Amino acid sequence: MTYTNNFLTQKPVDHARHSCAQKNLCYIHDMNDLKLYNFFRSSTSYRARIVLELKNLKYTYVPVSLSSGEQNQDSYRKVNSLGGVPTLDHNGKLISQSFAIAEYLDEVFDSGLQLLPADPYLRAKIRQVCEIINADTHPLQNLKVLQYLEKILSASADQKQQWMNRWISDGVNAVENVISQFAGDYCFGNEPTVADAFLVPQVFSAARFNVDISACKNVLRVNENCIKHPAFVKAHPFRQPDTPADLKVN
Repeated sequence: MTYTNNFLTQKPVDHARHSCAQKNLCYIHDMNDLKLYNFFRSSTSYRARIVLELKNLKYTYVPVSLSSGEQNQDSYRKVNSLGGVPTLDHNGKLISQSFAIAEYLDEVFDSGLQLLPADPYLRAKIRQVCEIINADTHPLQNLKVLQYLEKILSASADQKQQWMNRWISDGVNAVENVISQFAGDYCFGNEPTVADAFLVPQVFSAARFNVDISACKNVLRVNENCIKHPAFVKAHPFRQPDTPADLKVN
């Protein structure tokens, strides 16, 4: 399949999923059921792609270029009124916000892994980790916030770096404190959960913004395990249809 940089004119790109580990959990929906509006480097988009892969779901990849401002076009604002990514389209039902998308996919589709366990306490702790990243960390490193710091508040490059060092470090350290009580190969035991789908993009962002998180040993160990998993490999920002050629990896 091919596509153009304009999400209105592209042809869909099929993201085939890896094979199910347990055949009896597989329930494959037609790829046309699910469409993901997203951007290769967006960490929230990265989360949604990981969840789709962990759930063994096919989907149509619809690139929305944040770099060229496609998120601000009226046509996309009709899909997502805030102009954010990702947005999931399931048979015309539009859902934005990566946490809402993750929970919806886990509740609606019985394929792949169960990403939120039945135990209420563990579910709450997994949601806690997700919200540390989703509510307390990621918003402060988001593109529109960084642009506001620079363009409106005239923050220097050094000041922006101090900003990111402070808030990303605080968030990742908070995650480290939580998962130190629960981690196995992954954040909560030996199977990936939604927490891992949120953690890995945040570690990717920390590296992108040159924030030192080397003291967070559990976070780094879990991240290393995750990025070897087929679902995380396929969802990586540098393996997407809209990844620039100079960033592409196999």
